[in-house]
Amino acid sequence: MQKFSKLKSIPAYLSTANVDTDMIIPKQFLKTIKRTGLGKNLFFEMRYDDQGSAVSDFVLNKDPYNNSKILIAGKNFGCGSSREHAPWALLDFGITCVISSSFADIFHNNCFKNGILPVTLDEEKIKELSEYANRKEEISIDLVEEKVLYGNNEATFKVDPFKKKCLLEGLDEIALSLNKSNKIESFENNLKSQKPWIFND
Repeated sequence: MQKFSKLKSIPAYLSTANVDTDMIIPKQFLKTIKRTGLGKNLFFEMRYDDQGSAVSDFVLNKDPYNNSKILIAGKNFGCGSSREHAPWALLDFGITCVISSSFADIFHNNCFKNGILPVTLDEEKIKELSEYANRKEEISIDLVEEKVLYGNNEATFKVDPFKKKCLLEGLDEIALSLNKSNKIESFENNLKSQKPWIFND
């Protein structure tokens, strides 16, 4: 997992409320267990028409938003099913931070597990940031200071200390387990000596 510390980008603004995970990545793209290749199908039913052609006025089909690393979203973002493919698709597209006034809990947790920072701000701050998106101006995210910086303004957000540490150090659940490999090996060796019959074929 890539480390996350600071980020600067022109944000893309998707004002739609209650965007569920099926809108983020539809069910027909869930057959893969790979984390790559999903970005082209992000928001598939919103980005493409029935003939598969790009919808010209959808924000992520426009320049410079098609290169945005920050998505400003409507409230209750990521609701619906718990599919982890949703943050995979966002990450594969290049989005590593989503800002909203509220997130679905499972999606919120899945973001942290996959290197995406979900930032929760009040509606007034969302409105202010959306103007920067509309004007195609960059904003900055500072995870260490827990701040969003835009123009001469800033907005603070809170992140669970453990989840913050994981993002800063690029630690997913596998990496966290590997960090304890010495303790795991020591436990197994002790168990083998105390209860050898457990390990007999």
